[in-house]
Amino acid sequence: METPSDRHAYPAHWEADVVLRDGGTARIRPITTDDAERLTSFYEQVSDESKYYRFFAPYPRLSDKDVHRFTHHDYVDRVGLAATVGGEFIATVRYDRIDPNGRPASAPADEAEVAFLVQDAHQGRGVASALLEHIAAVARERGIRRFAAEVLPANTKMIKVFTDAGYTQKRSFEDGVVRLEFDLEPTEASLAVQRAREQRAEARSVQRLLAPGSVAVIGVGRAPGGVGRSVLDNLKDAGFTGRLYAVNKAFPEDLTEVDGVPAHRCVRDIDPAEPVDLAVVAVPAPHVPDVVAECGERGVQGLVVVSAGYAESGAEGRERQRELVRQARTYGMRIVGPNAFGVVNTSPDVRLNASLAPEMPRPGRIGLFAQSGAIGIALLARLHRRGGGVTGATGISTFVSAGNRADVSGNDVLQYWYDDPDTDVALMYLESIGNPRKFTRLARRTAAAKPLVVVQGARHSGIAPTGHAVRATRLPYATVSALLRQAGVIRVDTITELVDTGLLLARQPLPAGPRVAILGNSESLGLLTYDVCLSEGLRPKTPRDLTTAASAADFRAALDEALADDKTDAVVVTAMPAVGEGPTEDAELAAALSAAAAAAPTKPVLVVHVELGGLAEALSAATSTGPNAPDAPDTQTPRPLPATADTPEGTPRLIPAYPAAERAVHALSEVVKYAQWRRDAAEPGKVPEYDGIDESGAADLITELLAKEDDPRGIELAPDDARALLARYGIGVRQTLPAPDADRAAEAARTLGYPVALKTTAPHLRHRADLGGVRLDLADETDLRRAYEELTEQLGKPAELRPVVQAMAPRGVDTVVRAVIDPAAGAVLSFGLAGAASELLGDTAHRLIPVTDQDARGIIRSIKTAPILFGWRGAAPVDTPALEELLQRVSRLVDDHPEVVGVALEPVVVAPHGLTVLGASVRLAPPPARDDLGPRTLPVAY
Repeated sequence: METPSDRHAYPAHWEADVVLRDGGTARIRPITTDDAERLTSFYEQVSDESKYYRFFAPYPRLSDKDVHRFTHHDYVDRVGLAATVGGEFIATVRYDRIDPNGRPASAPADEAEVAFLVQDAHQGRGVASALLEHIAAVARERGIRRFAAEVLPANTKMIKVFTDAGYTQKRSFEDGVVRLEFDLEPTEASLAVQRAREQRAEARSVQRLLAPGSVAVIGVGRAPGGVGRSVLDNLKDAGFTGRLYAVNKAFPEDLTEVDGVPAHRCVRDIDPAEPVDLAVVAVPAPHVPDVVAECGERGVQGLVVVSAGYAESGAEGRERQRELVRQARTYGMRIVGPNAFGVVNTSPDVRLNASLAPEMPRPGRIGLFAQSGAIGIALLARLHRRGGGVTGATGISTFVSAGNRADVSGNDVLQYWYDDPDTDVALMYLESIGNPRKFTRLARRTAAAKPLVVVQGARHSGIAPTGHAVRATRLPYATVSALLRQAGVIRVDTITELVDTGLLLARQPLPAGPRVAILGNSESLGLLTYDVCLSEGLRPKTPRDLTTAASAADFRAALDEALADDKTDAVVVTAMPAVGEGPTEDAELAAALSAAAAAAPTKPVLVVHVELGGLAEALSAATSTGPNAPDAPDTQTPRPLPATADTPEGTPRLIPAYPAAERAVHALSEVVKYAQWRRDAAEPGKVPEYDGIDESGAADLITELLAKEDDPRGIELAPDDARALLARYGIGVRQTLPAPDADRAAEAARTLGYPVALKTTAPHLRHRADLGGVRLDLADETDLRRAYEELTEQLGKPAELRPVVQAMAPRGVDTVVRAVIDPAAGAVLSFGLAGAASELLGDTAHRLIPVTDQDARGIIRSIKTAPILFGWRGAAPVDTPALEELLQRVSRLVDDHPEVVGVALEPVVVAPHGLTVLGASVRLAPPPARDDLGPRTLPVAY
């Protein structure tokens, strides 16, 4: 007998791993006919009260008929999902499509009844909320637009799950039952709820890794040396505040301690009354699966896998890595690694050094993430040491080296840092970005609260580093970089710039603008600093030369005066050591500068000192507030804009000193741009509503056009179809008529009206007026026929050229507007001037869709050739408001309809009054099964 499950393919794309409220993970998947025993076992572990709430009556056990009904689905009108941990059900949800009378139905009925059941031991973990997101996405995919749920009034937890979801709801009470009805179309409220839950869950999952109460190091040798023993020694030397365990299956049975740490042959041998929160795995890769199974059965919450031999070693290792992630998630554990350097948390309440770093970093306010262990070591060393670079030592709050980042990634750590009270500045070294779309979203939110500085390695190789799996992107690196900057990310190119900029942000307030005062005792160094400021886009004042005879008091007086000037936003002090100058003079100068800076807490001060000897040490010591100071007050709290310092009054600040003007000024320029972004972000733009937009009409036309072609790769619309679709969004495209011969060209011109343009549309000549494929301002038939003859004589036969006739547009500036759906970055809008020069120079600006009115203004003004639009060399300015509206209409089209995967308007002639779209192409493709509005999920195992 054919069952419903037999008639419909198993929807594997509904499977997903999710992070729950407590930071653990669960797997969500469709229920199948093979789940009968799991369902029965699950139901037996549910309390009588929960069963009563589900069925509105005592229901101690499921009948065979119930089990059959709850495990046989057609995956269209009847769907069941289960949340599993360790392969066993912990919760279920199902929907049944119904008609307006509440009876079972099929499409086109668009309402379904939904019901949940969560095992009591897992209630309060956010399981039902996660299941609701996923069952709602499934329902939308199957054409269901509305859910109905009947809940007993006493079942307040389930009522809260529905009411807190953010969907548009209707609530009624009848016959002792609360009936809830809600639309499944995502709203701003539902997306906000979903992303807030995502942030809390993922932050909690990272916190469990960084602040464990106990750590087991698996793979510890009895003798000093080796990876496992080194990690154990580092944990001990750091003064970890929790419990430690040394584990190695090769330990003799009578061994009870390793260097004072309790020793066990297996994690399961540890006293069951003592939870094990984190395991550091340092065993050969072939033995890791056994260790993971033991940890999962023991209830370990997370793993740091320092073992190598995974994706970085080839195809076999990549499969081993996938299985590692799948196995860990089965038990609800998250992984840092494999091939990781480790994790560090300098909080005095934790003091965790579960890494290969032999020395515990100083505590401070900088969060550090590095995918590369070698780069992580270099960054820790630069932040830790005194001298030899930027002034003084600076500490960190947390450090994560993710290795192959098979599970925990930079996105997860960003979620943690976002509301971590111990982190004020985030520094990241990334060799790849696995999910740029999510990273950009998280970065924008994080950067609005605290600075995020990123350097990306391997950016020009065009391939992902060994061991990393990333989504393919068609966007060049420069475009991705520009999109990150628009999200508030401070993009730098080297780890030196990463540290330079990070230290300035950690030590000084944000500047209110680009105006820079320069003072010092070297005229040459001051002028050099002035030139660098100009090249970095800052607005420096004429340097003030104090002469080589300047004393510490002279420096302080000059700095006091500069900081008191309302027309100064930041000060760069240049200091050249005098012959015979010693530690005493250095200390006096450092104290003078620190005192002056403390008196003006809203303006940053930097020092350029050619000889970073005693002054560097003195500047660090002058404040006595470095992260290593025993009684250092907390002076690194986040700074709101406009730039103010919430440092306690009278507390001196640590002033960074740089060995070169270029380094100091470049760091300052990045901070100035970030501060401006913060000010702009405080007043975000809006997406305007325009007349002449027919969203439903466009949707119907798209459905009709896609139905004509059964090509999953998508279709390029014919010119008339593209014109019709764009018209639904108020975007007019000037008509073109084919001209296969001179007579047809003349007929087309009479239809359109003179003057006209004659253009070729052959791919190798299209939009290339410089090659002679365009003839403009043809006033009459004589001109047209002459141009047609010249065109065909010079460039080829009409069949090759594909000539067309088009009515002339008002004179203006030719521009290009494009939108694409990139598989990694998402929907991107691009703008630039038309022509080979702009293409060769890469003078194109980009914004993520949806584009706000503020974005539209910014994208037009951000290209280098923008002055041409605003009256360059006496020309008339063009109608940029009309151009802004066009950009936003294209953005709306792409944002409203995920099937629109490409739009190109070229050229768009922008005149002093109005604009004309002369050419347009549109590409459609079937929408993805899940999009950005879908439920939160963890990435698939790489």
